[in-house]
Amino acid sequence: MGAERTDEEERRRYWSEEMDAAYRFMLAIQEAPVAECGEPLAALPEAAASAGVTVFFSALPHVRGLPRLFFLRTGIMKDFLAAAEEMNRSGWAIKVEDAYRSREMQKYNALRPDVFPAVLEKTQWELGGAMPDIKLFRRRLAALIAMSPKVGTHCSGSAVDVSVLSLDGGAEVDRGAPYLEISEKTPMGSPFVSKEAAHNRAEITAIMARHGFRPYPFEFWHYNKGDSYDEHLSGSGRPARYGAVDLDPATGAVTAVPDPAAPLNSEEDIGAGIEHALREGGAGRTLS
Repeated sequence: MGAERTDEEERRRYWSEEMDAAYRFMLAIQEAPVAECGEPLAALPEAAASAGVTVFFSALPHVRGLPRLFFLRTGIMKDFLAAAEEMNRSGWAIKVEDAYRSREMQKYNALRPDVFPAVLEKTQWELGGAMPDIKLFRRRLAALIAMSPKVGTHCSGSAVDVSVLSLDGGAEVDRGAPYLEISEKTPMGSPFVSKEAAHNRAEITAIMARHGFRPYPFEFWHYNKGDSYDEHLSGSGRPARYGAVDLDPATGAVTAVPDPAAPLNSEEDIGAGIEHALREGGAGRTLS
């Protein structure tokens, strides 16, 4: 296994540049064209079992104790199962950490009590220990957590967050860090992981890509197809066929979100999250 790079200033610079790029990406997606096709969603666990493909699913509850909604658009289900089957042939199995998210799930994902402190701590680290101004903090938060349904393609039912397990014993395949890492190791192409971890990321991405799933550059666990991330990253110029939708889990039917670009959290919500993070992290600290 190759040694991990440890130069602090280099890691800070890389993190800052990647987060700035991720924020620009999110702004572009906010304006990207979408032509929602109305295609329903289907349940991943049932589809995998029916196909005889080994796929694991996170047993952890979602935010606020909500059940995870392991649903994917029917038009890309076959491709996902083909990727999962190829993983099996390679001695691996996909573990789906997250798939479709409702608006409620996406909203409170940004307000999780473990997220704000982590983002604040990382932003302070980026600044050499100084407290960030509120503008920078909000940019970093928006780069890491989609702040509107349109930008969060989990709300489109076209994205999956995955870990990968070995079929021989069930150990997690090393990708440099576990899901949900928030550090300079998070971007897909991070140079701050071992050679083995970088190789595994590349192998997993190659399998997913052979079945049309495009990796999100700023998270090593996120893959999507047919949505605005996919079209934007490919440079196709086409509108995405999958946009933000509300799901009826009983039937798989979808309804387009009426104003997908509207922020899920108000300024008051964000401010309250910041204050909570500051209280938990230590008294007397303020964002300017």
